[in-house]
Amino acid sequence: MTRLFDDPANFAEDQLAGFLDLYADRLRGVPGGVVAHRGERPQVAVVIGGGSGHYPAFCGTVGPGMAHGAVVGNVFTSPSATQVYSVAKAADQGRGVILSFGNYAGDVLNFRIAAERLNAEGIDTRIVIVTDDVASAEEEDKRRGIAGDFTVFKVMGAAAAEGLDLDEVERLGRDANAATRSLGVAFSGCTLPGAGEPLFEVPEGHLGLGLGIHGEPGIEDVPMLRADELAALLVERVLQETPASSSRRVGAILNGLGATKYEELFLLWGRVSARLRERGIEIVDPEVGELVTSLDMGGCSLTLMWLDEDLEPRWRADAYTPAYRKARAPLTGLHAADANGGAAAVTEIPESSPAAKKLADDIRTALSTVHRTMVDNEEELGRIDAVAGDGDHGRGMVRGARFAAERAEQASREAGAGWLLRQAGQSWAEYAGGTSGVLWGAALEAFGRSLDDAAESYTAADVATGVRAFADAIGDLGRATPGDKTMLDALLPFADTLQEATDSGVDPAEAWRAAAEAATHAAEATKDLRPKIGRARPLAERSLGTPDAGATSLALIVTALAKPPHAQGRTHDQSHEQNRQGVTTA
Repeated sequence: MTRLFDDPANFAEDQLAGFLDLYADRLRGVPGGVVAHRGERPQVAVVIGGGSGHYPAFCGTVGPGMAHGAVVGNVFTSPSATQVYSVAKAADQGRGVILSFGNYAGDVLNFRIAAERLNAEGIDTRIVIVTDDVASAEEEDKRRGIAGDFTVFKVMGAAAAEGLDLDEVERLGRDANAATRSLGVAFSGCTLPGAGEPLFEVPEGHLGLGLGIHGEPGIEDVPMLRADELAALLVERVLQETPASSSRRVGAILNGLGATKYEELFLLWGRVSARLRERGIEIVDPEVGELVTSLDMGGCSLTLMWLDEDLEPRWRADAYTPAYRKARAPLTGLHAADANGGAAAVTEIPESSPAAKKLADDIRTALSTVHRTMVDNEEELGRIDAVAGDGDHGRGMVRGARFAAERAEQASREAGAGWLLRQAGQSWAEYAGGTSGVLWGAALEAFGRSLDDAAESYTAADVATGVRAFADAIGDLGRATPGDKTMLDALLPFADTLQEATDSGVDPAEAWRAAAEAATHAAEATKDLRPKIGRARPLAERSLGTPDAGATSLALIVTALAKPPHAQGRTHDQSHEQNRQGVTTA
């Protein structure tokens, strides 16, 4: 939702005034929009434009190597013919003007009227209309212009900067448009300044395939897709519209529509680029980010421009505008870093006894159980953590457990339990991040160091000793004490109960269950505590009534591990005998 405004009716004018103040060193305002400060040599003036709400389009791409002026209409509304005329007249440097814009009825009408007036006054004015949206029509000349605006503007701006004449700049602009194809999807609607509801809505759990940048109808609403599936859809649909006699080299844009985060776009680009390369496409200077937006719309679009010997150098040419800067010189002479510089050292697996290998197999079972338990409880753990923290505990625990389990599964079956736990701990810490990642990683390593991989057998006492090492590592590294409202408040009762039961000769499985119950009760009791360390400390009062997320996840894990191995998703011939001797899956 657009929240910052004074009078919604003046939003376009007010935002432009702030923009002009910010970039007064390179742009100046004229009635209807902005024009760039001039260089030493006169150039063909490329004037672009459309409604507001699409920044960086259009005024954000005015500057050397791109446009010479931008006409700024009201939000999602075509600028008037008078505004177009005013900006074009101010941008003209005596070598002619090219007006370029997306293929929308209001824009076509007003820019053409302005062109007629300019031509009548002796200013040679041409029009290049962008028609890249493959979803909007079968006939190419009837298609809308969306993020393909950028490729067309880029090519013409570079051509003008070279000093080419009006005919050549126009030709290259038309060639760029003919070589450009785009397809967009929307995840959520956009809200006009002052409006209480979105301009349009996408059904819950769906995406709008082919929606326009103002919310114009698309092809269909389809169930929401994972990133890889969306990449496949975008690539396939755009490549279906490959221009005739095209090369295999493309300029590419993955464009965010306003509310889709850069990290999401980067992730999606990884999937898109892989699929393009699988199809034999060579990607040239790709752009990922917000280039043609739609206020706060959630969504993205993929644009490809098939390159030839004329288009490629203009696509790659330098440019410097408020929102887009490209320079080749700083990259010249750079060399890739040593590929082995950051490679992890290969760890040799020490010799281990048959008992250590058997216990390692149970540890694989246990880590798989931990991962599954965290996946099942991720949302609730995040909710608990968000009360007085940042809400990332569930996600971090899932990642740590996942990579620890994967590392254990991938390890050689010749590995012993101690070595395996140390490797799992390193993977947990490396990939989970955050405080819990560091603590769990160090604790698993400590447990692993307590186990002798040369031992001929393991007892319940060995497990209790390992749990104590795990707890000590948490306490030493986290610098917490009982009552600080941390994982330790559940872990210490668990370790103490397990040790006492083991020392008393209680059946190992029953001892573990009793310890898990103690951890569960202790975790629940943390709701009455105030956090004394960590991120939650400043919001201590807010956390009252909610248990600690770390203590809760620990209790969930040890409770899940109290089940026999076959109930954890793996079956081992030796499981019953190991449990009888005191070997648990912890």
